[in-house]
Amino acid sequence: MEQIFTYGQLYSFANKIFLSIGCSETDADTATKVLLSADMRGIDSHGIARLSGYVRLWEAKRVNAKPQIKIIHQTPSTAVVDGDSGLGLVVAPFAMQIAIEKAKQVGTGWVSVQNSNHFGIAGYHAMMALQHDMIGMAMTNASALVAPTFSKERLLGTNPICVTIPAGEEPAFIADLATTTAANGKLEILQRKNSAAPVGWIQDKEGNSTTDAHALKNGGALLPLGGDRDHGSHKGYALGAIVDIFSAVLSGANYGPWVPPFPAYVPMPENQPGKGIGHFFGAMRIDAFRSADEFKSNMDNWIRRFRSAKTVEGEDKVIIPGDPEREMETIRMQNGIPLLPAVVEDLLKLSDKFSIPFS
Repeated sequence: MEQIFTYGQLYSFANKIFLSIGCSETDADTATKVLLSADMRGIDSHGIARLSGYVRLWEAKRVNAKPQIKIIHQTPSTAVVDGDSGLGLVVAPFAMQIAIEKAKQVGTGWVSVQNSNHFGIAGYHAMMALQHDMIGMAMTNASALVAPTFSKERLLGTNPICVTIPAGEEPAFIADLATTTAANGKLEILQRKNSAAPVGWIQDKEGNSTTDAHALKNGGALLPLGGDRDHGSHKGYALGAIVDIFSAVLSGANYGPWVPPFPAYVPMPENQPGKGIGHFFGAMRIDAFRSADEFKSNMDNWIRRFRSAKTVEGEDKVIIPGDPEREMETIRMQNGIPLLPAVVEDLLKLSDKFSIPFS
């Protein structure tokens, strides 16, 4: 049975945990807001359920709670940031803000990041651009759990992409997606529920389709978006590869099978070619292309036309990217955030470890 918690309860607890591992007040606040933005938007796999995972990375000395994040190379419109092994929840907003500032000056800003860690949901970072009348982009590579089309080997991460586009009277367009058929976090939720995975999510160690949600533990792999070649997995593979190259080959981070794993107990890959996990961010000022007001008016028209599209039987409306998450945020702000028993148990262990009450 799920338990319901308010945003305030979860914020207070997570913030105190980040402070306990040595984060500054500013960084703890940032990390907590990024983390809980996932829960609020219904992306439970990347929210407070991952808090203990970040703590374990810190205990394994793979996360630096007091990073000296810095620019190591830049031009007027680009930069490379070294995250100093900091929490990706902190490094990513820092880098996105640089992209925004560069866009203010020259129209667009592009920032690649090395030496970082898991950064939560891509949407939080890309959405930072919206309040500046900018298009935002965020992507990251991740540990290798995904087999390229026709491969038995796991060479790519779930490698998400988010693009956010401002509108006028309508809510912003927010496309936030993994380049796999399903994000690993969704598989973790099925594992906690002891449920089977849908066909097309994963393959076993021999490359055969399976519905075993625990297949990854036995040498299996997640599948690229599309699931198999006949359904376009080669396109999902290409998208994941683009994210890997932009995030890591461009920045000097680790790529492909050398990306550090999120679980702290999993050994680090040998002969790593780069530093940490890599990210890539972009910000584009609308008025670098046309009047922002005209653009947003046209976006309103675009959104309304797509919303009014004739639907197939049984469906009420065509969804605009960002709709489900925005609607969930409204619901959870009013009704609270539900947590699975396994997540609550995990948080209670943290409570004991750091002597911080959780209720």
